[in-house]
Amino acid sequence: MLVSYFKNNLLSPYKKPTALTALMATYLLFLSSCSSLSIEELPSENYSKRIKFLVMHYTAINYERSVTALVDKGGVSSHYLLPERLDNTYDHSDLNIYRLVDEQDRAWHAGSSYWQGRRDLNDHSIGIEIVNVPECKRTENKALIGRSSDSRNCIFPDYDPEQIQLLIKLSKDILARNPDIGPTQVVGHADIAPARKTDPGPRFPWYQLYKAGIGAWYEKSDMDQYWQIFQRDIPNIGLVQKALNRYGYGIIETGILDSNTIDTLTAFQMHFIPWNINGKADAKTVATLFALLKKYKPNKLEALWQRYQFELQPVIEPVYRAKRGQIDRVFPDAEEKRSKRELVNDRAIFKAYKGRGEIIIDSMNATSADIYINGQKISIASPMVAGNRYQYSLARRTKNGDNTLRVENVIPEGATINIVIPYPTLVDKSMNKNAKNLKSFSAVDKQITDDIEQGFPGAALLVIKDGNIIKHQAYGYARKFADGGELLAQPVKMQKNTIFDIASNTKMFATNFALMTLAEEGRLDVTKPLSYYLPDYSGGGRDSRLVKDFLTHTAGYAPQVRFFTKENKLGESFYSQHHKKTKQLILNNVPFVVGRNTKHMYSDTDFMLLGMLIERITGQSLDVYVEQHIYQQLGLTDTLFNPLDKGKYKQQFAATEVHGTTRGGRVDFSNVRKYVLQGEVHDEKAFHSFNGVAGHAGLFSTTLEIGVLMQTLLNGGGYGDKHFFNQRILDQFTKPDDSDGSFGLGWRRSNNGALKWHFGPYASSSAYGHTGWTGTVTVIDPEHDLAIVLLTNARHTLIEGDEKHYSFKGKQFETGKYGSIISLIYEEVLHSM
Repeated sequence: MLVSYFKNNLLSPYKKPTALTALMATYLLFLSSCSSLSIEELPSENYSKRIKFLVMHYTAINYERSVTALVDKGGVSSHYLLPERLDNTYDHSDLNIYRLVDEQDRAWHAGSSYWQGRRDLNDHSIGIEIVNVPECKRTENKALIGRSSDSRNCIFPDYDPEQIQLLIKLSKDILARNPDIGPTQVVGHADIAPARKTDPGPRFPWYQLYKAGIGAWYEKSDMDQYWQIFQRDIPNIGLVQKALNRYGYGIIETGILDSNTIDTLTAFQMHFIPWNINGKADAKTVATLFALLKKYKPNKLEALWQRYQFELQPVIEPVYRAKRGQIDRVFPDAEEKRSKRELVNDRAIFKAYKGRGEIIIDSMNATSADIYINGQKISIASPMVAGNRYQYSLARRTKNGDNTLRVENVIPEGATINIVIPYPTLVDKSMNKNAKNLKSFSAVDKQITDDIEQGFPGAALLVIKDGNIIKHQAYGYARKFADGGELLAQPVKMQKNTIFDIASNTKMFATNFALMTLAEEGRLDVTKPLSYYLPDYSGGGRDSRLVKDFLTHTAGYAPQVRFFTKENKLGESFYSQHHKKTKQLILNNVPFVVGRNTKHMYSDTDFMLLGMLIERITGQSLDVYVEQHIYQQLGLTDTLFNPLDKGKYKQQFAATEVHGTTRGGRVDFSNVRKYVLQGEVHDEKAFHSFNGVAGHAGLFSTTLEIGVLMQTLLNGGGYGDKHFFNQRILDQFTKPDDSDGSFGLGWRRSNNGALKWHFGPYASSSAYGHTGWTGTVTVIDPEHDLAIVLLTNARHTLIEGDEKHYSFKGKQFETGKYGSIISLIYEEVLHSM
């Protein structure tokens, strides 16, 4: 049909004749060399055609520039080029078809692409470039950059009718010669790369091509039928994602209307309902999708339809009810919970301290009951009134450590009572000079103050023993330097309530706290693959990584990726100062450097992904979740991310690096900070690449508020009437890893002296905690019922050394090295026990 076109117009008029001559000479030489071989035909039936897809593009530039881009320069090409009549750079009277690459050769037109299970469609497709020039402007809204459907505002012109008639003839000829290209395999560039492309645009006449026998379209009656159904009950976004994937789009089910899903929906709408382009999974869009599946992929539709009907049925899921303390139980035990070993029923254990504690009794319908604490019967109201609450002190019955509760003789028969025993809360004895066994900590004070006299900036220390704050003190200065590096005439003194950037302690007191809470609620299983919760975390071995691999730093990632600078080891493609792009890079692009479980390699990337996991499970940003569901529940007001955006002032914070993040002018990158950091997260990845909120860094807090969180851990997962996780969950996260006992799930462990630089030489084998780059250290030692938090601004000092080998002066002091101070604290505590 098109022989005359190809004879007359095989090449662009811009192509040099000598190139064709050379090409033909090479071809004849090839035929000549092959003619001497004796080859017998033995046809196999086990083969298929290479060409599976026909891809439509618009050029977005005029004919002359298209020829230059597709023919003369290296980089991109297509099999065919179709001009348009109103293009003043096209000087022929008739429209011609130009073949640029032979159909059996690979043209570079699709780029990174996906359709119906195949990637890199250059290998499997024929590409047609159609001259059509939309007028587009990029948005100035940085929040939208990276989303193709939102970042450009375009005016799309109609296609030249004569050009389309020529396209129809060409397409029918291609389909006749390539029978493996079915209706659903005629697609646009936007269909196979929705995050990058919009061509051939919403004005492309897909329906006209369909009427000519080219490509797919839905039956209007089917679409109307589904539309009526979906107007009543729209499928959830996860099912829509699955349906788009079943039709052919490269999208996976996440259950979230993320930017990739919006781009895919936009591409689908441009193809099939261009009068309704909104990037939303509305009833009309989903009805169109289901109508297409019914017509072309009925087998795949059947499973989707069954799932849709199943999801319409109301599901009564068990509602997690947080306990109101460490014990929150109905007595007697329910029949299904009773053991045949009678003396194990109606008993419980709780933690308390001598002379402290209370019990709250709600009578459901009981008039009396016998309640024993540590074997001693307590006096309660007799008779009790059904529906009333009774609250009693346990000060005369409790002791340090484990205490027992036993309930007997709940009357009348069949009646029940609910008993609540809150968790212990902290008592501050640090200022009580007459408190029994109050420690002096004179050696600790001397070491820190001596360091400060020699140039160490400042510190705040809190020590907890047996539920009491026995040491709480501030030392030195919160800020010593002005912007530019000069010493302040009046340095700002450190206070006990000074707020610190706790750096990698964020991993524990934000990310790990959240993960343990989610595990308690049954929303997280650390033995499952991360991809179970983050389906878009896939490819390259990612599917095999379990959640616990990231907690133990055995997933195989390098210690860090410096996303914030173009000078990172992975190259400029991994440069990102936008949190959405950074998260996408981490999900799909950051490579492993060692195999899974090959070695423990401490990595910020692990906890970045865990922070993203929390956000996916909860549907909230990490900061919103931990601040609302943990810190605010505990009454903490200074433990938060991005504190300067939430009402705090710079003067409340300990300053960190003096010259921003330039290492005294030795480091430079785009948007680098050069002023004294105070109230801004120091970590460059968290600040620039995660907008201040990341799973590995970004949290600020005080010694007292970290102390509340540490007592929560010593209590086994709660504080006062707030319960977050039980002892079983805590044990799971703090037990030693099989291959290296210094690692728990996230937590670092003393491991019998293996980490003396952190825990000192005296910590018990059960001690755990973490450190932070800015100069923070935490130790929780359940065996001694002891907790220590030392917050310093060790990095608020000048830097010594040359351009490549340098160090912060503050890290040269014992106070900045953690272990010595921890050792002195243990000696003070253990010597008096």
